[in-house]
Amino acid sequence: MLDSIGFNIGDIRFSLLLLVQGLVILGVLITAARFFTTTTATRIKANEDISPSMQVLIVKGAQIAFYGAAFFLGVRALGSDLTGLAGLAGAIGVGLGFGLQKVVANLVSGVIILLDKSIKPGDGISLGETFGWSNSLGARYVSVGTRDGREYLIPNEDLITGQVVNWSHSNDFVRLDINFGTAYHDNPHEVRRIAIEAAQGVDRVLSTRPTVCHIVGFGDSSVDYLLRFWIQDPTGGLTNIRGHVYLALWDAFAEKGISIPFPQREVKVLDDNSLTKS
Repeated sequence: MLDSIGFNIGDIRFSLLLLVQGLVILGVLITAARFFTTTTATRIKANEDISPSMQVLIVKGAQIAFYGAAFFLGVRALGSDLTGLAGLAGAIGVGLGFGLQKVVANLVSGVIILLDKSIKPGDGISLGETFGWSNSLGARYVSVGTRDGREYLIPNEDLITGQVVNWSHSNDFVRLDINFGTAYHDNPHEVRRIAIEAAQGVDRVLSTRPTVCHIVGFGDSSVDYLLRFWIQDPTGGLTNIRGHVYLALWDAFAEKGISIPFPQREVKVLDDNSLTKS
């Protein structure tokens, strides 16, 4: 009865029976593909010898392989000849190629990112004004979370073609600079020593890498200094560690009697007689 409800297109017959069979077969095959994909992903993620980027690449490849195999096996199980669809698939592919250039570019860029390991899950990256750490690598975009709770979905193509700062590409060491000034009557040798000791007393500042302090100029109101120090956890925040070092400098200078000057202006008001004489 189900087979009697249908129609023919050339040598191919479409019927309600064929539709039911197709739904059942594809449902079973897709369920099996989902099971194998989940099992494979779990085992790959549990293997610590595989890098995070390669784990994502292998999982994406397994998903494409299993679901693609499920689709083609389902079509073959229904008795359809796939060679007849080759020409139609080629024409559709050309049309989609022109209409989905950006999507294809993002897909290819995502594969390149996974292969060259330029960005991995957990890396701290900066792109323009956006700074955060990569949460996940998708087929079309990279999810970047920031410390203010926002999550940016950056297209893979932008990460390939744009200038990206990866703070933890080869290692997690990051050097930070802060500027400050002291009064001219303060001994610069003492100022440098106190500044270095204050910075090294902050928790996240590394003691294994040298903290240095240099005079960079003589300003209008102060002797200007540059303090450089290293950290190993950029994902913990950059602004907060700079703030902690500034507070440490403030406390150390207050204890040692080092003054932090600020510009002062003297305004002289002339009376009317002075203005007339001039």
